[in-house]
Amino acid sequence: MSDLAPSLARSAAPAAATPEAPPALDVRELWRSLPFATGVLDILRGITFRVDRGEFVAIMGPSGSGKSTLLGCISGLDLPSRGQVILNGIDITHMKESQLASIRNRTVGMVFQAYNLIPTLTAQENVEIPLYAGNHPGSPSARARELLELVGLGHRLGHRPNQLSGGEQQRVAVARALATAPPLVIADEPTGNLDAAAGTALLDLLGDLRRRTGTTFVVATHDTSVAERASRVLHIADGQLVGDRRQDGHRDL
Repeated sequence: MSDLAPSLARSAAPAAATPEAPPALDVRELWRSLPFATGVLDILRGITFRVDRGEFVAIMGPSGSGKSTLLGCISGLDLPSRGQVILNGIDITHMKESQLASIRNRTVGMVFQAYNLIPTLTAQENVEIPLYAGNHPGSPSARARELLELVGLGHRLGHRPNQLSGGEQQRVAVARALATAPPLVIADEPTGNLDAAAGTALLDLLGDLRRRTGTTFVVATHDTSVAERASRVLHIADGQLVGDRRQDGHRDL
């Protein structure tokens, strides 16, 4: 993979940890409840944790434990019923959707299990989309080409998703998540639709990107091979945080 382009290095600089910088993420007593036939269903129940800049945190738990809902609240896609989400020093808990959209565009990149690429657009056009949503300097097309080169897809710029393998589609999704140089990238089961080889290649790529840019990663996963790469593992069960383990001897993401 080619060396990191100077513009990427500059845009990533704010994500580096400094004594004055707030944590990438601070979650305080977070609850998410929904009406249910017999009353109220508590999906998240008083979850508290913080993620420092540059960490790679894996969130693990059985299906239905609340992992995806937690990611939704962290990213501002879901509203918590109680508690706070402080993202890059900004309390997003009670923001309006228009404000949340702006914060998400600048602060959070998202990667999904099903890639969520727009099928009628090329790889380059998919990566450009976040750059048209905010006031970002430079050329969107140049930035998209730069990122696709970085993830090893410089030769696939004009290909649409149905012309790419699953692993290639997820690399496009990663490039799109990095388009605005966010300090935090959230991924929901990013290896879930990939075979073992493609999953390992994706984790190697994320590790390289993390070392180069200082980006913080929070990943919800069932995959123990993902958790093995994490510097820290949070365990969720029945909507509660039941474990928070640092892995000093982890294999870097």
